[in-house]
Amino acid sequence: MTTARDIMRPGAHWISTDDTLGKAARLMAELGVGCLIVSDDNERMRGIITDRDIVVKCIAQGKSPGATKAGDLCEATPRWVPADADVEEVLDEMEGHRIKRVPVIDDEKKLVGMISEADLAKHLDDNQLGEWVNSIYGRP
Repeated sequence: MTTARDIMRPGAHWISTDDTLGKAARLMAELGVGCLIVSDDNERMRGIITDRDIVVKCIAQGKSPGATKAGDLCEATPRWVPADADVEEVLDEMEGHRIKRVPVIDDEKKLVGMISEADLAKHLDDNQLGEWVNSIYGRP
């Protein structure tokens, strides 16, 4: 059985709710990633911000990335999957919530990785990938 741990990109990174979007953008560029987990002081997930969020919800709105906090963009409780979840569970979570990335959490509730579209493309057969793409990008 293929699990979330098998297909994830290990070493997902997070930032504090109090960090600025400018810091988030610099960290994304440095790490070569398109999203970061936003965490509170107790290392609990508060959201996920993407490079697109920074552009659309901050810069395009005339806000300053140097003054806007990462926590300001967190809109909902983040979705996640356990590291031992099978691929079907991962797909169900992503399709059911129409999300393109999902954090992977281990038994100790620690962030151990992230699953993105690119990870799915590497590990799914053509039919699975086609169904996923349709569920995410197709009309509701």
